[in-house]
Amino acid sequence: MNPFVMQYRKLKCHLKYLASYVDLDPRGNQVVRRTDFKHCQKPVLLLHGFFSTRRVLEVLEHRLRREGYCVWSIHLGGTMDRFNTHRIDELARKVQGKVDRLYERHPGMGPLTIIGHSKGGLIGTYYVKRLGGDARVKSLITLGTPHRGTRMAYLGCATLGWFSRSMWQLTPTSRFIKDLSVGAFPRHVRLTSIYSRDDVIARYPSSVLDVDGQPNVFNVELSGVVPHGELLTRRAVWEVIQRELALGYADAPVSAPVVALPSPPLPVALSAAASP
Repeated sequence: MNPFVMQYRKLKCHLKYLASYVDLDPRGNQVVRRTDFKHCQKPVLLLHGFFSTRRVLEVLEHRLRREGYCVWSIHLGGTMDRFNTHRIDELARKVQGKVDRLYERHPGMGPLTIIGHSKGGLIGTYYVKRLGGDARVKSLITLGTPHRGTRMAYLGCATLGWFSRSMWQLTPTSRFIKDLSVGAFPRHVRLTSIYSRDDVIARYPSSVLDVDGQPNVFNVELSGVVPHGELLTRRAVWEVIQRELALGYADAPVSAPVVALPSPPLPVALSAAASP
């Protein structure tokens, strides 16, 4: 087959996959506030990914609320004030301001857990590691987050990079990714990256954390085909999130292994000694 035809089909497949992930509904950030922060011992902040809205978090929010967690999210703004296209460091500062004001109004709130999907995980990581978020946050769980950058971002730069600086930040060679990797993650905050080798957006090993001897940093690999967007909805992923929340809130021994899906190609929870 003509190599140009093969490349065209491959590009078309990637674009179709990307289109299935983004959320273009202009009402996607219109959510009903249900959380009572006056009685909130286990608050969980959800951060959505690039060119998406808070609506993609509905399934996960429902499950967390049903388990008794105080769930909330932040309108991250972006293109047309909706689609999360702003710089990652800029959004992390927005998170910092929102969190600080919330704790000032409700000083009795418990320690915070952040669950970030895709770019949302990098926002949370920057907040905890660079903006003093470790003073508020007990654990950070990322879902399909390209901690090492993703090559798919180069395609995004060619199509969306003219109005989204964050797309350039997501490339593997970006100054942002390199700078964020410098230094250890705060030791008293549990950091877990949940990822799938079948993720086309955050291709393996972009979501694998370099634990570098840090006992509080973990990688959780999911077996089977788990597309990028379905990390927020798959029941099997939710079971891993539940275990990580329990570990983060010390409802289970910190040293307990996390068992995710049956027959994984690698150990599901990789500690500092076993991580790639």
